[in-house]
Amino acid sequence: MKIIGAFITLVSLVFFWIMYSGYQHVSIVKNFGTEEYVLAEEKATTSSSIVGSVSKKENNSKSVNATTTPRIVTHIKTPEHVKAVYMSSWVAGSPSIRSRLVKLIEDTELNAVVIDVKDNTGVITWDGRARDINEFIDELHSKNIYVIARVSAFQDPLYVKLHPEEAVLSKKTGGVWKDHKGIPWVDSGSRKMWRYIEDLSKESYARGFDEVNLDYIRFPTDGALADMSFPISGKGGVHVNKPAIISDFYHYITDSLRKDGIPVSGDLFGIIMVTKVDIAVLGQDMHAALQTFDYVAPMIYPSHFYPGTAGYQKPAQHPGEIITYSMKLGIEIADEVASSTGQSTSTIRAKYRPWYQDFDMGGVYTAEMVRAQISAGERLGIKSWMLWDPSNKYTQTALKAQ
Repeated sequence: MKIIGAFITLVSLVFFWIMYSGYQHVSIVKNFGTEEYVLAEEKATTSSSIVGSVSKKENNSKSVNATTTPRIVTHIKTPEHVKAVYMSSWVAGSPSIRSRLVKLIEDTELNAVVIDVKDNTGVITWDGRARDINEFIDELHSKNIYVIARVSAFQDPLYVKLHPEEAVLSKKTGGVWKDHKGIPWVDSGSRKMWRYIEDLSKESYARGFDEVNLDYIRFPTDGALADMSFPISGKGGVHVNKPAIISDFYHYITDSLRKDGIPVSGDLFGIIMVTKVDIAVLGQDMHAALQTFDYVAPMIYPSHFYPGTAGYQKPAQHPGEIITYSMKLGIEIADEVASSTGQSTSTIRAKYRPWYQDFDMGGVYTAEMVRAQISAGERLGIKSWMLWDPSNKYTQTALKAQ
């Protein structure tokens, strides 16, 4: 198994990892712009809400200064146009590395950062990888940087380990089903998991995160799909209506967080704006998302689209054209939602905050290719966006100076 140096080679991260996480080794696979961690001899912890009531502790050694003055949690109002980059929990836990991203935000048009609270390993950031997350949030706020908590929802190996009865199961073996990477999934219909995500989201906001961004809000799509069975969603042997279940989750989580004044956004595969074929498999529907979430983040990385999309056999080589093509279709969906709900088209369109590609897949992404995506969105009136690179190495020359 490859050492974590396959992802971040800096010694400081390895030291932090060993000292705080207790992991022996981690294999990181970059695939489709995401990180996949395979844990060995898992020693990481999950939020206590999995096994009991949600933790309300603030890590007293970090939250109280030498004079025992309580930390005052503050929040920044959502910017009119959010321009963010993603920061992994590993980077967030390494001051020497995260400082570079902070400087990038300060020096450019960026005004926000998306930080992992729970990535797709199920590990909670403040329980090991970034124990000083409260102080880091305060630092970001002092620089007027909007801080978004990323919570990966239904891909959670640690939750499955504690609650195998809540997992997607294998028809053949009756045991826990795993995707082609060997990763288990929680049955998306699990109300216990919904409450866990709800509690974790509220704890994130209580720590100072300004918004909650939910990812992996879908059913599994990779692996032996015909072998999957859903002990909760498919109870009684009936056909699993995945879009209905995911839509119910959208309503549940947004209703709950909105009552507490917590802005919430959802990540969805951009392909569902282009074709309806994948909706039944994923369970994600853009209409439902636009009706519920405060902000919707379609992942429209050009490298993810099928050959032939918009007439291009290599979509990744035409970033501006792919964003224009996909988001025009997305705007049509937004206008349909506006019409059916009686809201203005401008209100629904303004919910879009797409993820753009700043990683090499389907080609080496230059500053011009990154900027082409931003410009294409802006020409359509989409002025909020986020950049994704799993290695957290962003193309500064693609960004306007501050």
